Amino acid sequence: MTVGQTRAWERHWSELGRDVTALPPGPLDLDEWFGRSAPVMLEIGSGMGETTAKLAAAAPEVNYLAVEVYPPGLAQLMMRAEAAGLTNLRLLRGDAVVLLEQHLAERSLSGVRIFYPDPWPKKKHHKRRLVQPSLVSVIASRLVPGGTLHMATDWEHYAEHMMAVCSAEPRLRNRHPDEPGGWAPRPRWRPLTKFESRAEEEGRVSRDLIFERA
Repeated sequence: MTVGQTRAWERHWSELGRDVTALPPGPLDLDEWFGRSAPVMLEIGSGMGETTAKLAAAAPEVNYLAVEVYPPGLAQLMMRAEAAGLTNLRLLRGDAVVLLEQHLAERSLSGVRIFYPDPWPKKKHHKRRLVQPSLVSVIASRLVPGGTLHMATDWEHYAEHMMAVCSAEPRLRNRHPDEPGGWAPRPRWRPLTKFESRAEEEGRVSRDLIFERA
């Protein structure tokens, strides 16, 4: 980590962050951690936190939970949170699958966001992709009725895989079935990142998918 990231970690991790492997058994008491009862949005893979910080700032009425494995990214997100004065953001370091399966209760989330997960483009590595039927099944069980699973990727074949997996989950339904291909229109509120801009420059089209708990 950079010096700034290290200092942010030392200042804020004890309050804002937890390690998934160090969590006590059972569901997290999110109301206690956030200090209030509010809808909970989970972002899986917050990266360097650029999008996460902006979305948390835009929805102060939501308890925003970010899970990421990369410590410098979490530290950078804490720097962004400090600069923006965010109070509705909490961070978890570790495996999102373990978090969902072991530490989040059923019907506890108003939404889940997975923006630009690692595409693992080589066919032999496709089994390493995050979005699989088992993950989507547990996400569906953690969503409140009407809660959303929103994904975005700039890899066409991964987007098609996401669409097939989510369409096969009986507890989910596509919010935009009448759009071409079932893809959701790109929401104006989702920040345009340098990563997405670079993908478009390289000829890859970003696709959004939004499914909701039936």
